[in-house]
Amino acid sequence: MEKSAILSALAAEVEQGRLIFPTSTHAAIKINKALNDPDCNLEMVIKFIQLEPLLSAKVVAIANSVVFNRSGKKITDVRSAVTLIGLRTVRNLATAVVVQQLTGPQVRNEMVTQLWQHSAHVAALAQVIARRITKQDPDTAMFAGIIHEISWFYLLAREKYYPGLADESIASSWNSDEDLEDETELECEIKIGTAILKALWVPEPVIDSIVYLWRGYLTFPPSTLGDTLLFADQLAPVKSPFILPSNQMGYSVANIDLLTDEETLSAVLKDSEAEVRSLTEALCV
Repeated sequence: MEKSAILSALAAEVEQGRLIFPTSTHAAIKINKALNDPDCNLEMVIKFIQLEPLLSAKVVAIANSVVFNRSGKKITDVRSAVTLIGLRTVRNLATAVVVQQLTGPQVRNEMVTQLWQHSAHVAALAQVIARRITKQDPDTAMFAGIIHEISWFYLLAREKYYPGLADESIASSWNSDEDLEDETELECEIKIGTAILKALWVPEPVIDSIVYLWRGYLTFPPSTLGDTLLFADQLAPVKSPFILPSNQMGYSVANIDLLTDEETLSAVLKDSEAEVRSLTEALCV
């Protein structure tokens, strides 16, 4: 079965409301839903976090990152971590855990690891670029970066029912002569990813910005959340194993430097190197 046919079949599934999540994610999805309930108070938040070991580890790790913990005092418990980073960041991390667990432990470990490392790098870079260059909300940028590859986490989980999906995706090229077919495949991937993001209660503006990234359009000068994600995606040292238009752009730091007025991107990245490294390591827990 060709990749385009597989993607069309999967897109049809999700359009009919047939999102099939692995059993391993069910608990994380329930916790994510509970944390997004406006009536969920601090004590309930702490209780839910403690039920999910991976979420607990990420919350504490993020609280100890350079970005959130300026004092350097070591945070060792969930309550202190939640108090420091805030409920909004906790909810974002809960969604990140769902994404990370979508594939389950049995699916293409090397590819999943690369995909998650890429997502973590994009998230950390987006946080810095939003704060220093595009003047977007840094927390939203980090969240969008974490989840921007969600469609491929889901597709990897479904690959056992559609063998060869990932292999063909890696081999395909957006610069081939089959532009029409590739565009159709992209639209299918967008349908799948958008449906998953909506199912996880991701706000519409964030979804729109992630779709902007998937399409690979860049505004000059960069100013939007979508531009922020495109920059981060291009600069991430670990690349996604899947090919999208945004992966084909090939903008260099030198070229991007020309787009900034007050400070160059290379200077920003140098100044923020410790923050990016700290955030990336925390997200990869």
